[in-house]
Amino acid sequence: MKLLQAINLTKKFPNKLAVNNISLTINQGELVALLGPNGAGKSTTLNMMIGVSQPTNGQIIFGEKSTNIKDYKTEIGVVFQGSVLDDDLTVKDNIMTRANMYAKPVQLNSLIKKFELESIWKQPYCSLSGGQRRRVDIARALVSSPKLLFLDEPSTGLDIQTRTKIWEVLEQLRKETGLTIVFTTHYLEESENADYIYIMDQGQVIAEDTVAGLQKKYTQNVLQLDYLNGESKTETLDNKDEAIKILTENAKLLANFEYRPGTMDDVFMNLTGKEIR
Repeated sequence: MKLLQAINLTKKFPNKLAVNNISLTINQGELVALLGPNGAGKSTTLNMMIGVSQPTNGQIIFGEKSTNIKDYKTEIGVVFQGSVLDDDLTVKDNIMTRANMYAKPVQLNSLIKKFELESIWKQPYCSLSGGQRRRVDIARALVSSPKLLFLDEPSTGLDIQTRTKIWEVLEQLRKETGLTIVFTTHYLEESENADYIYIMDQGQVIAEDTVAGLQKKYTQNVLQLDYLNGESKTETLDNKDEAIKILTENAKLLANFEYRPGTMDDVFMNLTGKEIR
């Protein structure tokens, strides 16, 4: 079921066309990634969908009706790249202040436990590490039991343990509550768990599909063969079955081999280029 649609969204600034007539569909319960190089328009698109910025043209449909942010702002949670929490308040006060805004907030004990906030519950937010802050940011965004969670670069600068923990909890919440998540990231391996991906560049959507669909369209699988006689050969293949066939036929001649399927890194580089933005 369609939860949110952005139709022909455009955002013009005085000296820049940041987003140029894009359309997105977010289905209930999906994990949707919005990818692109710096300046592609990802954050501007998110800002329009969450109401921080008004589109120059286009419309947003939440559920089944054309709407504006006032109609669905209580249905969404947002985690920005930079935190909006109060540095001087404790973790408890930051989260409870948010919870008191809603008649039926989420079960806080469950949220605190999931994000392992017990040990920092009474600490000032300003005293926390980057990973601790991010866990608090996300927990606070989930206090209202939103249907749709927006995450703008949620794991930038975090160590692998914290990143893994955050995504484990979010995946658990998706299974338990049907939470829909839209996120941007520069860690492309994170996008490989997405149900659907939009890739942006220069303010436009240049590709969209499932992970498997994008990999099929924009990458090749590589088989590196090292022979006993010292020769090496690289094959580009459509699928692993071709690799198995070649390996079977040449098994007695090989000293070593490496099979590497196409990744989202390959998709991204093939679509957006290798130059630094």
